[in-house]
Amino acid sequence: MTAATLDRTDQTAPAATPPERGQPRWVRPSVFALLLGAAVLYLWDLSASGYGNEFYAAATQAGSQNWTAWLFGALDSGSGGAITVDKPPAFLWVSGLAARIFGFSSWTVLAPQAIEGVAAVGMLYLTVRRTSGYAAGLLSATALALTPVAVLMFRFNLPDPLLVLLMICGAYAVVRATEKASARWLVLAGVFLGFAFLTKMLQGFLVLPAFVLVYLLAAPTTIGRRLAHVGAAALALVVSAGWFVALVELWPAASRPYIGGSTDNSLLELALGYNGFGRLSGGDGNPGGGGNAGFGGSSGLTRLFGASFGTEISWLLPAALIALVAGLWFTRTAPRTDKTRAALLLWGGWLFVTGLVFSLMNGITHPYYSVALAPAIAALVGIGGRELWRGRDHTPARAALAAMVTVTGVWGFVLLHRTADWLPALRWVVLVAAILVATAIAVGVHQFRRAATVLAAAAILVTGLGAGAYGVATAAVAHQGSIPTSGPVTNDFGRGPGGGGPGDRTGDSALTSLLANTTTTWAAATEGAQQAASLELASGKAVIGIGGFGGSDPAPTLAQFQQWVHEGKVRYYVTGGMGGMGGRGSGGGIAEWVAANYQATTVGGATVYDLTS
Repeated sequence: MTAATLDRTDQTAPAATPPERGQPRWVRPSVFALLLGAAVLYLWDLSASGYGNEFYAAATQAGSQNWTAWLFGALDSGSGGAITVDKPPAFLWVSGLAARIFGFSSWTVLAPQAIEGVAAVGMLYLTVRRTSGYAAGLLSATALALTPVAVLMFRFNLPDPLLVLLMICGAYAVVRATEKASARWLVLAGVFLGFAFLTKMLQGFLVLPAFVLVYLLAAPTTIGRRLAHVGAAALALVVSAGWFVALVELWPAASRPYIGGSTDNSLLELALGYNGFGRLSGGDGNPGGGGNAGFGGSSGLTRLFGASFGTEISWLLPAALIALVAGLWFTRTAPRTDKTRAALLLWGGWLFVTGLVFSLMNGITHPYYSVALAPAIAALVGIGGRELWRGRDHTPARAALAAMVTVTGVWGFVLLHRTADWLPALRWVVLVAAILVATAIAVGVHQFRRAATVLAAAAILVTGLGAGAYGVATAAVAHQGSIPTSGPVTNDFGRGPGGGGPGDRTGDSALTSLLANTTTTWAAATEGAQQAASLELASGKAVIGIGGFGGSDPAPTLAQFQQWVHEGKVRYYVTGGMGGMGGRGSGGGIAEWVAANYQATTVGGATVYDLTS
């Protein structure tokens, strides 16, 4: 897609040498400034968000108190945990260790994701730089750092930040493997994706088709060796993901927490059911989005541009699609091992498969899932922009580059208009500047003396202005609840402390004091995990969340709960969570049994049963 692909008499190839050889002086300070800026953006005033997502914060707290709870990702620490969160535990391993070492706090809950975000930015730079040079690497990494949904996620405690980091690490390993047909690097890519599975299950595998395609197409060795290397990497993936699945299956169920979100206490069933095909079809407790913005809105090919996803991820998406199509066309006659085309296929395949799944899935689809698209979009814009600029003396390249700038300005105007009261002049600045810069590119203004540098800087500024401003505004807003959203206004769904979220008892000092003074294995049991999480964070004690996250998991059973009560392991039963008494979170008759055998009292507005009386 460079001048070399537009005019075959020019055989200049993009720089892909390691930084130690021939690195320009501006590279190292630029990379340092980028990483420092990302760290400030993700860490500044981080504690304003409190514990962020209370559900996962409570699991972090439990992991800091009990090693079995840490290993399985339990919501509570009592006897190793009664029930786990509805995701695999890898991201909780990180925050749980941080909380155990440095003490449980808002920072140890949220800072691990910020550090993972900085690492993701750095890894994207390293990955793109190897195929497309320093400038493309910096452009791509900067675009990722400022993407609004990335800023949101790297300041919040959800599995997605670690997932994104692991997938980028996998992409880096694939690039290294493809350079010299290295089986070792390809196996390492399989290991990264195996741990991505332990972070967010099958979503970590959405990049697999692109990884396999690139290696089979571009690795400089025979097809037999390429197939053998892919087989070895597949084995590494199965081992790195499967060891924990096997551990859960082999561990005696009576001495570990119930696997939340599953129907049969199985991690594999959770991966294939509620967190797997149920997300695609809408079954297994996965309601569709429909008109609910927090659940992605209606499915369809335009979902990523719609009201739920648009301001999260689509700022540079049109430009990325133009870069992908133009790049594949301009490199259509390149050799099989061409690095630029391989890079386009890597990130384009990542974007196509993941974007298509997010657009068409009928189950639970939260807008923040789109952070998984951010690295691919950023890489395509960085690679495409840099290579088209190198071919700027040719009309087709200039036209494609001008189209990227124009469509980014126009679409940025549309997205900024969705929050019309916030910096209303900005959208006009973005639109007018984009049209002016695109016109200058199209007519060849770069040919004038010293104009090329100014024009390139203007193009970068214009294309990043809208998303960058929106990303910085996202960092300035505190986020809480189960479904955070980016932007200058807080529209988070299921907010926690002070936000009226379900089961919020953190402000109830009388109830908090009551639970904090208990000495039993569990201070209390309550209906639903979100109510339990709120009580745990307020009291520092273990609380059983009967029914798990959705309140409908078959755990604990009535017989199991009765045994714990008779053994004196549970002190109180607190009502008022998801479903209320006898409702969705009744836990198979637990609420009725408690009401029939114990006397209710009122503590700070909550109905409490003393299970020791």
